[in-house]
Amino acid sequence: MRLRLLRRRLTVSSPRLAIRSTLPWPVRWLLAAVVLGFSAAIALWAFEFGKGIAGVRGQTTEELTRLRQEVSVLRQELSEARSIANTAESLLTAEKVAQEQLALQLRQAQADNQALRNDLGFFERLIPGSGGDDLSIRGLQVQALTDTQLQWQVLMIQARKNAPDFQGVLELTVHGTLNGQPWQASMAPRKVVVQGYLRQDGLMDLPAGAVVKTVTARLRQGTTVRSEHTVRL
Repeated sequence: MRLRLLRRRLTVSSPRLAIRSTLPWPVRWLLAAVVLGFSAAIALWAFEFGKGIAGVRGQTTEELTRLRQEVSVLRQELSEARSIANTAESLLTAEKVAQEQLALQLRQAQADNQALRNDLGFFERLIPGSGGDDLSIRGLQVQALTDTQLQWQVLMIQARKNAPDFQGVLELTVHGTLNGQPWQASMAPRKVVVQGYLRQDGLMDLPAGAVVKTVTARLRQGTTVRSEHTVRL
């Protein structure tokens, strides 16, 4: 009998033991209250944290809206600045064109001034001189444009009023040296009709190496030389 009882205690089929807490009920309620309070505190903190996150999100949205508005304003200002820059560039281009036109007009005015001076000298030569023949070569101007080209201008005038028209030829002869030797050349005779006054000009080609020393202009009528004028260079 004792052996059977000992076997029951030592085998799996032995009776189970139950361990019961020895804490009293008030302590248990106190621990439960503490756990509930801690849980409530955690829940409250989570709620406040969620509200904070929601507030941050609201502020972020407002900040994003404000930044978008500022970007829109900056884009508008940039567009206006580009428009002003384009206008300024157009004004500068127009100013440059105006300056070029003014420079061209200035050069033209200088050329016109020089032409007026030449015309003034020309008309000064038209004043009749005292005595002499009624037909004369009043002026002969010669200028070397290049080493092989000569520019000339001849002024012929009828000094006497109501003088008959002169019909003849104008001859131009140059004298100088060519390669160290005496040399001369003549322009082809040019028919002229002098009515009061007449101005003739032209170009004369020279051979390379020619050195012009004098230029003579003659007015010839038939075989008679009516007037002659010589200039030295």
